[in-house]
Amino acid sequence: MLIFPLVNDTSRKIIHIDMDAFFAAVEERDNPDLLGKPVIIGADPRQTGGRGVVSTCNYQARKFGIHSAMSSKEAYERCPQAVFLSGNYSKYRKIGRQLRDIFKRYTDLVEPMSIDEAYLDVTVNKLGIKSAVKIARLIQKEIWDEHHLTCSAGVSYNKFLAKLASDFDKPHGLTLIMPEQAQDFLAELPIEKFHGVGRQSVKKLHQLGVYTGKDLLGLSEMTLIDHFGRFGYDLFRKARGISNSPVQPNRIRKSIGSERTYGKLLYSDNDIKAEISKNARRVADTLAQNKKTGKIIVLKVRYADFSTLTKRITLEKPSADFEVIERKAQDIYDSLEESSAGVRLLGVTVTGLTADETELLLDL
Repeated sequence: MLIFPLVNDTSRKIIHIDMDAFFAAVEERDNPDLLGKPVIIGADPRQTGGRGVVSTCNYQARKFGIHSAMSSKEAYERCPQAVFLSGNYSKYRKIGRQLRDIFKRYTDLVEPMSIDEAYLDVTVNKLGIKSAVKIARLIQKEIWDEHHLTCSAGVSYNKFLAKLASDFDKPHGLTLIMPEQAQDFLAELPIEKFHGVGRQSVKKLHQLGVYTGKDLLGLSEMTLIDHFGRFGYDLFRKARGISNSPVQPNRIRKSIGSERTYGKLLYSDNDIKAEISKNARRVADTLAQNKKTGKIIVLKVRYADFSTLTKRITLEKPSADFEVIERKAQDIYDSLEESSAGVRLLGVTVTGLTADETELLLDL
């Protein structure tokens, strides 16, 4: 068996910018009456018969244990005085684009990960600033001065550590992880805090006796690969602070999709189809904004037991029409075998895009 040496590229300066409770912060900024109140972006269960999930919430709401993907009903039970807002996603997207303009004052190596976060490679930057920490502070200041919003920043030599660092001191924090600090930082980190480790992986790692980064160091590479496949290969390296993937500002992307995870499982066809329609609407709107059409409609359904079905339909000609996308996605759902298991995730994607292919996953 070939054994490849571990190569750790520590030469780069990477910043991860993560906006603080972005959607809720925008609403608080634009409506001062909300300041100091628990604010939840999501359907008000008093108006939906208990249906809906939390998209995000501010830090006052988080004190009550409320979090993204929690059912709106549970959020209301935890904090009945919370203010529920449906959200203005076109406004959030506009601000997101303006934030990226700020990033590009410093570097063109910007990799957006969602509407409110991005990686920046500032190893070589437009202003010739040697300190990545100084650049991160300047970005925080410009975001506040121009938009009256706060963000948290993580600085390190790779994307994996920069992401962990930005989450370490929220809100409005700035954390630096130097190469010589990485191993100690990771050793103390709970395994569920490792970026990319999902709930199912956490369960399997706990079964293997892994609860922290230090525990992860005790497992061999082959043991991790046996249990997790390719992900085990990555875990072995991340435990050692190794993650050499570059910031990719111009990734070739081939689809536009929208998916949502539901804190309260969906059982009725009416509820499921209503959510499929909402996803289809977001996809159609994004296609229109990006002036794209696509030829393949994909429906993704994940059930309560985490089993996932993905099925697609190919159109006769490319389309960006909401009614076409909605109808085809509904047709796919109708073609699936009936299941009594609740649905925890639904996604609609259009691929086979025309012209300059683009992907934007609106993971709300």
